[in-house]
Amino acid sequence: MRGSIEIKSAEDIERMRVAGRLAAEVLRMIRPHVRPGVTTGHLDALCHAYIVEQQQAVPAPLNYRGFPRSICTSVNHQVCHGIPGDRTLKDGDILNIDITVIKDGFHGDTSKMFYIGEPSVLARRLTRVAREAMFVGIDTVRPGATLGDVGHAIQTHVERNGFSVVRDYCGHGIGREFHTEPQVLHYGVPGTRERLEPGMTFTIEPMVNAGARHVKTLRDGWTVVTKDRSLSAQWEHTVLVTEAGVEILTRCDGDDGDDDV
Repeated sequence: MRGSIEIKSAEDIERMRVAGRLAAEVLRMIRPHVRPGVTTGHLDALCHAYIVEQQQAVPAPLNYRGFPRSICTSVNHQVCHGIPGDRTLKDGDILNIDITVIKDGFHGDTSKMFYIGEPSVLARRLTRVAREAMFVGIDTVRPGATLGDVGHAIQTHVERNGFSVVRDYCGHGIGREFHTEPQVLHYGVPGTRERLEPGMTFTIEPMVNAGARHVKTLRDGWTVVTKDRSLSAQWEHTVLVTEAGVEILTRCDGDDGDDDV
């Protein structure tokens, strides 16, 4: 431990690698099924069956603080925590699918954007900038850097491109528990907040809005939307601080192309 931030052992890190790989594989599995006419509830059922039956793992969101499904599906102006159900995807939608898998007591957490049919030019640009922002943040991670450095890099990239960063939700420490310290803000001041050390694991998951950064939660108690109903996009990886810099634990080989949506 460094304060309240856990430093993972070598054994813990190996288990984190396994959980991260499994989470990434769920996103790869579901990709061919994401198309117009499919409901978000059907995608949830496919992911649940794959995690439980094929991976022999546990879908972490299911019943977590009362969440009723195994994945999160956030469409268009939904920012995060969308509940899968009878919503039918249509041509032009953009969709974030958020996967968290528990394997041998450790969590792997990742999300990515999908295009449904042919999205608008704005939707494509927003999705691309959100992905770039995540990697800008990841590239900032190294021993001795601070979480303020990470947040500042993400915020600068997003705002330079004319978009806004959601400030109400953030990345988080992860390991045996789903959400732990530190909070990983996607905005900030260089040189501030916690200093990074090898063995720390956390998520970087910027939520980027085409309009203003302000959000609200719907009456279901979970789904977060943009207040101005502008489009929102999010990407997420779980990362490990290493002696040399950073390792992405939820990377799936061949799944990182710029047009990988």
